[in-house]
Amino acid sequence: MAHLSLFSLSPPISYPPSCPPLQRRTFVVASRIQVASVTSTSNSHAPPRVVVTREHGKNSKLIASLAKQGISCLELPLIQHTRGPDLDRLSTVLSADTTFDWIVITSPEAGSVFLEAWKAAGSPNVTVGVVGAGTASIFEEVVQSSKRSLNIAFVPSKATGKVLASELPKNGIEKCTVLYPASAKASNEIEERLSNRGFEVTRLNTYTTGPVHHVDQTVLKQALTAPVIAVASPSAIRAWVGLISEPEKWSNSVACIGQTTAKAAKKLGLRNVYYPANPGLEGWVGSILEALQANVHL
Repeated sequence: MAHLSLFSLSPPISYPPSCPPLQRRTFVVASRIQVASVTSTSNSHAPPRVVVTREHGKNSKLIASLAKQGISCLELPLIQHTRGPDLDRLSTVLSADTTFDWIVITSPEAGSVFLEAWKAAGSPNVTVGVVGAGTASIFEEVVQSSKRSLNIAFVPSKATGKVLASELPKNGIEKCTVLYPASAKASNEIEERLSNRGFEVTRLNTYTTGPVHHVDQTVLKQALTAPVIAVASPSAIRAWVGLISEPEKWSNSVACIGQTTAKAAKKLGLRNVYYPANPGLEGWVGSILEALQANVHL
């Protein structure tokens, strides 16, 4: 795929069409659940229809998108991000004389952590490949103010780590080097696929993800009755299952941001799991709408 500059594209980068066809995994549910209307309003008196589960402050875009559809939300953060074992090394590596041909960023949190270290290192010239639109948006303000010392140069044709690793260009460089700041819980798939293609990959585990330490029980009680829970990571779905005393008896729907999270939900035994073909906000909203519509017909 050709290199792309964030400035030369408006919208910034060419992404898959909005609201692509949805893939879903649904399973027979033994008990009936309450019928919900997809067109109910999102006023403060309406019971929440969708539970949003990212950290505080990171659910606003999804809530706003669903509000346009008249869907009320309940915010129940399930995960928190903490320092990874390699965080202090990141700014040191960026400050060193050695430069990398690519910095690969595969999540908004990885992008936020990277930006802090990049600024601490003096904002060196870097060429960045991001996994998709959500991750690219983390860099928009910096790209416009950094005099192009940070260049978003690559986005894969599909917003997954697997596709990124298969499409990242080597630009004719025999020993193309990659710095991969990642979650400590991320799999080895990306660096293995890149290494198999001849890249030299340096992975730094700059952050990790875990369940929140406290959940308001009143809010949790509301969440358990909502038709749909929206999750954006395997960590979030594991945290949700950990909060449910009898997961096998909870039969409402899970709307996942992508296939990786959906697979984790299925593996944990959840039954009505929906996800878009292409990860991202628009596809995620589409899978939420499909999940809500399915609840209407149950």
